[in-house]
Amino acid sequence: MPDPVTTRGGSRWIPYAGLLVLFWGVWGAFSGTPTSLYDYPNEMVYILWAFTMIIPAVVAMRGQRFDRRPVAAVYGLVVGLTGAGGQLVLFKALTIGPAYLIFPLISISPAITVLMAVAILRERIRPLATVGVVAALASIVLFSISSGSDDATAGPWLVLALIVMVAWGVQAFFMKKAANVGVNDATTFAWMTISGLLLVPVAWFMMGDYPGDAPWQAPALTLGTQLLNAVGALFLVMALSRGKATIVAPVTNALAPVLTIVISLIVYQTLPSMYGFIGILLAIGGSTLMVYADEADTGTAVAADAGAAKKAVTHSDRS
Repeated sequence: MPDPVTTRGGSRWIPYAGLLVLFWGVWGAFSGTPTSLYDYPNEMVYILWAFTMIIPAVVAMRGQRFDRRPVAAVYGLVVGLTGAGGQLVLFKALTIGPAYLIFPLISISPAITVLMAVAILRERIRPLATVGVVAALASIVLFSISSGSDDATAGPWLVLALIVMVAWGVQAFFMKKAANVGVNDATTFAWMTISGLLLVPVAWFMMGDYPGDAPWQAPALTLGTQLLNAVGALFLVMALSRGKATIVAPVTNALAPVLTIVISLIVYQTLPSMYGFIGILLAIGGSTLMVYADEADTGTAVAADAGAAKKAVTHSDRS
């Protein structure tokens, strides 16, 4: 049985979403450093990320029971393989297509999550929250727009980018779906870790030569940044299990880039473009609207429950 607070929205998801934004925002600011400074292969970054997943998985399993039901395994593997597999497909797409067109396409993945949650889970969102969702999705696309102006034609990279977009949207949906059937967060994340490790040989094959001449700073920096990524993924599972997918997915994907831009401004002295500035305003405004609408829903539900309980007590007294 799903948690009643989860099905109504509630506010228990907000602290975990905040921690997710913190970890992914910092990760986003430094994630490209190993490649940009030391030419470290993306496939090697994936391999090290897969192993860093073990750390939060072990922590999450402390005091928790591993759910051995087939439904937990199926949903867990779907979540893990769509996430890790999408990452590998993204690496391939970036080798044959323009990043400034690929990332805006992929950034629309929360829209897939929202549509699936509304159509399949029957999640309802207030008109005010709908405006917030649209603003948040628009901000995500704006954050991904690059100043690149090279001409690019559609090709295999477009198909691969669409595959990643759908995969990551489906991943977030099944995180919520797993929570709705009673799979605990630790089990879902454990299956995500297992899935990531299963695809390590694929990443190794895609990489070709082992970067043995890379300085020690490259793997060390990779491990540090990817640990932030892994812990953030755990907080995503926890936030989605406690809140509506139609709210959590757009909010977290919109606010994390805001923190990344702020950190980049401080560390790298890099000002956001006009698109980035508009994206910041849309992300903060849209997220505020969604949180406010979700809190209003929770207050209405609590008031309704209190009224029903009072009416039941009154009826009992009369009888």
